[in-house]
Amino acid sequence: VGRSASWSPAVPRRRALLVRAQIEPLQPGVEPTKEETTSASTSSPSPTPSPSTTPVAPKPKAKANPSVWDALAFSGPAPERINGRLAMVGFVAALSVEAARGGGLLDQAGSGAGLGWFLTTAAVFSVASLVPLLQGQSVESKSSGVWTADAELWNGRFAMLGLVALAVTEFITGTPFVNV
Repeated sequence: VGRSASWSPAVPRRRALLVRAQIEPLQPGVEPTKEETTSASTSSPSPTPSPSTTPVAPKPKAKANPSVWDALAFSGPAPERINGRLAMVGFVAALSVEAARGGGLLDQAGSGAGLGWFLTTAAVFSVASLVPLLQGQSVESKSSGVWTADAELWNGRFAMLGLVALAVTEFITGTPFVNV
């Protein structure tokens, strides 16, 4: 209906792009720059000359600190980092307890003995991860050498996968990973 025989959803249509720009009106006491003068003279002649005074420097914008909800948004900087950091600590702790006591990850989670430690660790890591973000610091600004923001993300992702692998291995074999 209204489409040509050669139309295909895989072939992108070309559309014209129209860009419009508008020059902000001059503030009183501000002298136009050379570019503004030349662009203004080409578009329309000005019947009255503008007063020549010293330009006023714009005020520097204050660094915006994100809110807690901005940092914890689905695409925000905090959720994956906090989960990754907790997974790294959890993976090492789970393997350490398995090696020391012999109990598996599912036994550790099922007994509830480490629930207090888990909640305390989760709270401390969450607050410690959020405070710099709420102060306006970016994660990338703290990167140096081998310790980069991307390396931390990947280590956290692998630790999350490692915890799942520990649980699946124990569930399938019936014994802790260290004893397998």
